[in-house]
Amino acid sequence: MEAEAHVDEAAPADGRDLRGVYRYYELAKRAEWQVRDLPWGEVPPIPEYKGSPQKLARRRDLWRSVVTQQLQADELAVEMATQLFSIAPDHEAKLYYTTMVQDESRHTEGWLKLIHEAGGMAERDPYLDQLAQQVLEADTLEEKVFLMQVFYERLIIPRFRMIARSSRGTVLEDLCNRLAIDDGIHHGAGMAYERVLLEGAGTKVKTRLVDAANRLLPIFTQHALWRPKAREFIGALMRETDIRMLREDLEQGIRLAKSLGIDPSGIELPDELI
Repeated sequence: MEAEAHVDEAAPADGRDLRGVYRYYELAKRAEWQVRDLPWGEVPPIPEYKGSPQKLARRRDLWRSVVTQQLQADELAVEMATQLFSIAPDHEAKLYYTTMVQDESRHTEGWLKLIHEAGGMAERDPYLDQLAQQVLEADTLEEKVFLMQVFYERLIIPRFRMIARSSRGTVLEDLCNRLAIDDGIHHGAGMAYERVLLEGAGTKVKTRLVDAANRLLPIFTQHALWRPKAREFIGALMRETDIRMLREDLEQGIRLAKSLGIDPSGIELPDELI
């Protein structure tokens, strides 16, 4: 009853209805978990194989590169979520962003522990740093929410599901399944808040979001198609599939932008996907 009362109060006289954002705060609180909940010691940290020492080393390097990339992404997400918490002016949004900061910190904790058990850090993804800088240096709150939650969080969820399918019976699978749920909440909350932020927004604001998307998507594409040395061979084999999946994901992101009242005709797919 207390939560319902608060939600009713979240629609102030100025017409800004933040009840949708508050519902995601409540959902995030119910979905909370701890790194100690993962099956440490009960299942392998990453997939295990049989074969020569050389083959086993290559496989371990492959999975270390996967974990390193996700660790890097969540380290940067902590910074981005903290910035959103700091600048969001609305009480309900601030409440939600407290959960997002905790989520991204918890994700980073999980990846740090997992990379230690998997044998240590691998090669860093240069494009992730560029993506984070785009969000951190964006001029407006509307752009930051749009880039991080509407696009990036939505685009990363299929990657978690794909990793989980490829790592059955491991800590990695469990962690990716949890992160897919968490990032689904982050994305939903971002959509809800962006709708509030764009209420009554003029063409200039929405055009800036299109421009921001056009800056983000080429770098995200490079990130999605980049493979460290440990995964170059598999990356070459999977390139056509990766491009097809990425194109489908980006087209879905463009449809989401349209649902927010943004004219998607100005959003351009990167050359690699055409």
